[in-house]
Amino acid sequence: MDIVGFLKSQFICHLLICYIFIVSGLIINFIQVFTLILWPINKQLFRRINCRLAYCISSQMVMLLEWWSGTDCTLYTDPESYHKYGKENAIVILNHNFEIDFLCGWNFCERFGVLGSSKVLAKKELSYMPIIGWMWYFLEIVFCKRKWEEDRKTVIQKLLSLQDYPENFWFLIHCEGTRFTEQKHQISMQVAEAKGLPKLKYHLLPRTKGFAVTVQCLRNVVSAVYDSTLNFRNNENPTLLGVLNGKKYHADLYVRQVIHKEVPEDEQECSTWLHKLYQEKDAFQEEYYRTGTYPAVPIVPPHRPWTLLNWLFWALLLLYPLFKLLINMINSGSSLTLASFAFVIIIASVGVRWMIGVTEINKGSTYGNNENKQK
Repeated sequence: MDIVGFLKSQFICHLLICYIFIVSGLIINFIQVFTLILWPINKQLFRRINCRLAYCISSQMVMLLEWWSGTDCTLYTDPESYHKYGKENAIVILNHNFEIDFLCGWNFCERFGVLGSSKVLAKKELSYMPIIGWMWYFLEIVFCKRKWEEDRKTVIQKLLSLQDYPENFWFLIHCEGTRFTEQKHQISMQVAEAKGLPKLKYHLLPRTKGFAVTVQCLRNVVSAVYDSTLNFRNNENPTLLGVLNGKKYHADLYVRQVIHKEVPEDEQECSTWLHKLYQEKDAFQEEYYRTGTYPAVPIVPPHRPWTLLNWLFWALLLLYPLFKLLINMINSGSSLTLASFAFVIIIASVGVRWMIGVTEINKGSTYGNNENKQK
């Protein structure tokens, strides 16, 4: 196949994948609105239904990683802890170095059956994003403005509401608060020096207040804390656009289990504990860069077929009316109709590119940049 033909076929694949994701996502968001009538009647039924509706959306993203790009995900962990994954509530601490680290976190959740119910501490702006942001709203995701004085009360209220959650869930948290870049790292280490905190080579300083509150509020709900460190082999720099293009990556995820009761409840002691944890994460990162492996047993959790089956269901449901509409439009010969269809395609492409842009590292937060914050 020539280059032009390849690019055309790739472009068509992009459009079809994006079409299925956008239309199915909006349909599910629409259904989620109607589930609100269940909240005052049967809150637990509302939650169970929305876990499954959310799975229909997030599993499509995981399908792209697992089946479309064929990315390999190797888990390094203690075999005794491995058998507990997915069978208990947990707080999962993730490093924040890559554009698709959230997707690898979702893949981790999917392999152990908690993808639909997984929670995150997310920035408020994401709640306005169609499909995923709206899906998160119905999942009772904890949104924050990154202004702790304003966020504290809201975060505590949202976390306490999860104490009677009917499904096993993992609460995924990026304690660094933003993705790692060299510029942010320099600023972070200046703060560490000024405050007399331990310096890190491969991480930003963790933001301890949100983590401490999470530990306190979920004390009687969560059984364990999973410290997770993600890396990619051969200095790969994965992107969501690369996954969409079908590029295969090789992810290594190191997970170690900490009993939740071992994490100090006192805020200051918890802060000290978290800083020590990140020093250990730095050492694991150093070891990985030196040897290409982690100090644990490598395990490849088996694929579950549900992500692929879910995507095939929506593909069969949505592609037939699309092709039928397209054929009817071509047969009509109306220039206005064809132009309208092309306009819709362009708008959809721009919308998807915007959603991808949200994940890009260079579009991240204005961490430490006071001038940009003022703008």
